[in-house]
Amino acid sequence: MMVNHEQPLQRLDSQNPSYRIVEIFESLQGEGHNTGMPSIFIRLGRCSLACTWCDTDYLKYKGMTLAEILDFIAPYQAKNIIITGGEPSIHPQLDVLLSALKKKGYSLCIESNALHEISPLIDYIAVSPKYCYAEKYERECISQADEVRIVVDPLRAGEPEPKTPLAIDTDDAFLLWCERIAAKIQAKYYFLSPLEVDGEMNILQTISCIGRLNERAKTRENAPHWRLSIQTHKFAHIQ
Repeated sequence: MMVNHEQPLQRLDSQNPSYRIVEIFESLQGEGHNTGMPSIFIRLGRCSLACTWCDTDYLKYKGMTLAEILDFIAPYQAKNIIITGGEPSIHPQLDVLLSALKKKGYSLCIESNALHEISPLIDYIAVSPKYCYAEKYERECISQADEVRIVVDPLRAGEPEPKTPLAIDTDDAFLLWCERIAAKIQAKYYFLSPLEVDGEMNILQTISCIGRLNERAKTRENAPHWRLSIQTHKFAHIQ
């Protein structure tokens, strides 16, 4: 049964805690460096941000115990697990779940907004800093990840919503912020991803930003090479 986000989960012993589960499914990783990798997705409820364009209803979830989660994923074939959300790093007793999954032989990836500490049990860290909350990243964010994926949404929180959000001009402030994030978060790979609104994506704007960032990188020592990351699973019509 789905629960309201303000309802507390049932208190259980520390060996079998309960988790806020939005969904669990097996599919292919659709974006980033590991695109195409068979994976089990465990999507946890709640988030520390509230991006207006988020495509996940992370406030609708059900409680599942650790034992129930392990039983649920047992029939799946993939050995890579992606812990996502919402914002999974804020979930209570996350390390208990991660430890149990590691003992089962799974490789663990997390998708995070980069504002919270990531468990050392995670094997691969993919973060997606949000420009609409740029001020938060000036105050705090993690310093290392495996990949950084930034959605091209050059509108900060508190600014009025335009009538056509995909037509927002990308000014130098957004590009400078991307460069600032690259300096703050050391990673192997850096991506820009298009913003999706009502089924449309700002692809042209995104690849233009990539080109401008990489052109600017020619004059900056140790500047990263930016790449395109698209949610390919949506084009393949898979979950």
